[in-house]
Amino acid sequence: MTVANPEQMLFAATTETFLEKQASLTHVRGLHASGVSFQSEWWQRAAELGWTSLLVPDELGGGSVSGDGVADLAMVAERTGHTVAPGPLHPVSVVLAGLVEAPSGHEAAIEALVSGESVASWAVYEPTRGFAPLHATTTATRTGSGYRIDGVKDRVEAGAESNAVLVVAECEGQIRQFLVPIGTAGVTITPQVSIDMVKRYARVQFDGVQIDESAVVGSADQTPAIIERQRQVALVLQCAEIVGILDAVLAMTNQWLFDRHSFGRPLASYQALKHRAADMKMWFEACRATTTGAVAAVAARSPDAQLLVSVAKAYVAERAPAMLQDCVQLHGGIGVTWEHDLHLYLRRVALYRAMFGSPEDHHRAVFALTRVNRTRDEQRRMEPSA
Repeated sequence: MTVANPEQMLFAATTETFLEKQASLTHVRGLHASGVSFQSEWWQRAAELGWTSLLVPDELGGGSVSGDGVADLAMVAERTGHTVAPGPLHPVSVVLAGLVEAPSGHEAAIEALVSGESVASWAVYEPTRGFAPLHATTTATRTGSGYRIDGVKDRVEAGAESNAVLVVAECEGQIRQFLVPIGTAGVTITPQVSIDMVKRYARVQFDGVQIDESAVVGSADQTPAIIERQRQVALVLQCAEIVGILDAVLAMTNQWLFDRHSFGRPLASYQALKHRAADMKMWFEACRATTTGAVAAVAARSPDAQLLVSVAKAYVAERAPAMLQDCVQLHGGIGVTWEHDLHLYLRRVALYRAMFGSPEDHHRAVFALTRVNRTRDEQRRMEPSA
C-alpha cells in the first residue's frame, strides 16, 4: 500500500525492521521445524508496535497512525507478505473488526486483543461447506441465563492458540455471533493440517456450551452488516499480503535472472524471458491496483466495497499462483527444492486462494453484484426528474 505521510513512513519502516529481525524466512523455517505456529511473546511485541489497534477507535484503546486504520493494517499485511510472517494478524483483526461495531460488554476482550495478551479467531467455516458466513448449521438456543451453543466449526485459524472464538450461529431463525472463551466447558479443539509452513487451523466442536447473554455481539438486525464488514476486512488483508508476497518473489526472481548466466550471457538478456518478466510486472501492478481500490472502499465504507473486494480477490488470487509457478520455472531445478524459499511463498498463496472464497466464487459474486448495480442504475434513469 502507498505510504502517504511521515507518520506512516515511520510506522512502515518500524514494521519492516521488526519483520526482518523477528520474522525472517529463517525464523519461519525454525517455527515449522519446531511445530510451532507463532510465539506469544513475539505477538505481544507486534501488538506493542500498534498492529492490533488499527481498527479500534481511540475511545476503546486503539488508534491508527494515519487516521485510516484499514489502510494502515493493509500496509502491515503487505509487509508481512515479504517474509510470509507468522502470527494471528488476520484472525485477530477480523474479530476486532466485528467487536468494534458492537463493543458493548466486550470492552475487556477488545483491550486484551489490542494489548496482545489474548488471541481470538473467527469461527465461520463449517465441515464440508464452503465460505457462507450468513448461513450456519451451528445453533444457539436460548436458555434461562443466556444461550447454549451446539455444532462444529473448522478451518479456524490459530484455533488451538486462541483464547476465544467469535462463533457464527443460527438463533431463532436469524444469524448471530457469540464470543466464546475456548476454556468453556463443552468446547473441544482438534488441530488441522495446513499447506502453509506456520499457519495453523483447528476444528472447534461445541457440545452444549453454556454462555451468558453478554457473549452476544450486536443485535440480530446489526449482525449481517457486522459479518459483511468482517468479510471485507478478511479479504483485503489476504489480497494485501499476496501483493507483498508477489513483490518479494518478483524481486527475487529478477535478481536470479541477472545473476544466472547461460552461454556467457545473463538469463535476463534473453528476449523470451524479458517478455515473461514484463507480463508478470503488468499482472503485479494490476494486483496492487485492484487491492488498493478495495482497501480504499472498505476504509471509506463505500457502497462499492462489497463489489471491489470481490474484484480484488478474484483477480489477485487467480493471477498470483500462476505467477509464482512461473517464478519457480524461471529458477530452474533449484526452484523446486525444499531448500529454496520460493515454496514458502507458494504455500501461503495457495492457502489464501482457497480461504474466504475462491477466485471462481468471487467472479460469480462480481457478476451478480454488477447485474444488480446495472439494474439499479437503469431504474434511477427511468425515474421522472423532480
